[in-house]
Amino acid sequence: MTSSIKAVLKPHLKDVGNLTVRRVLPALAARLVGPFIFFDHMGPATLEPGTGLDVRPHPHIGLATVTYLFEGAIMHRDSLGSLQKIVPGDVNWMTAGRGIVHSERTPDEDRATGLTMHGIQTWIALPIDAEEVEPSFEHHAASTLPQIDRNGVTLRVIAGTAFGETSPVTTFSGTLYVAAEFSPGSAFALEPEHEERGVYLVDGDLEIDGAPLEAGQMAVLALDETVTLASTHGARVMILGGEKLDGERFIEWNFVASSRESIERAKLAWTQQEMGHVPGETEWIPLPVRK
Repeated sequence: MTSSIKAVLKPHLKDVGNLTVRRVLPALAARLVGPFIFFDHMGPATLEPGTGLDVRPHPHIGLATVTYLFEGAIMHRDSLGSLQKIVPGDVNWMTAGRGIVHSERTPDEDRATGLTMHGIQTWIALPIDAEEVEPSFEHHAASTLPQIDRNGVTLRVIAGTAFGETSPVTTFSGTLYVAAEFSPGSAFALEPEHEERGVYLVDGDLEIDGAPLEAGQMAVLALDETVTLASTHGARVMILGGEKLDGERFIEWNFVASSRESIERAKLAWTQQEMGHVPGETEWIPLPVRK
């Protein structure tokens, strides 16, 4: 490990419906990177015809969920009445705030034919002054996201600011979230314009200041250092982070909050089915029983 890497986070495997995901955040060595408190790499997985992703309605508070796909499609539905299909390169950003309910399923037309699912899902913890905002949902097509080409690396700004560009996605604190595609033999310098930064290797090969990073792992970078990211054969990489969060956060099931009381209120509201309903859905995921 070089001096420019504070920690390397290894994933834990989790089953979500018909998908296996690699969960990297939260980790013991880093609960958050900037405002990112949860990071799942789902797939790649082939869903046979007639099967699909079926994440039944479930609630969130105190965070924004961000879905970004490399392959496949997901139909998002929520208690605001949003109905949005997301395809590769697009961004679905859902601000839970004081509370929202949503489901994620394979669209009917894709379920019939089968498809490959591959993508990243993250949670971004909201700053304290935004924890109770009204819930909202945004969809941004791939064509609306800033794209920068630097030394053979294509950089798409998913959310926040990077490389002099700003994504159209609404954020609540300083945010860095970029999808990078390295062509063979490419490299670029990542400057410390954001306080906290992480680099996740989706696939391919990557070196950070000469130190190799394994696919499926995240390097948490040292503060205030410019680091060189380089790939010999090509790579797909996620760069994330931003402003350090304003205090501790509690996380239980799908709830994130700066106080345990907020989480307990949300648990009770969900158990009593008082957090809203997703139009067209009759199922819902019960609150897990703590062991």
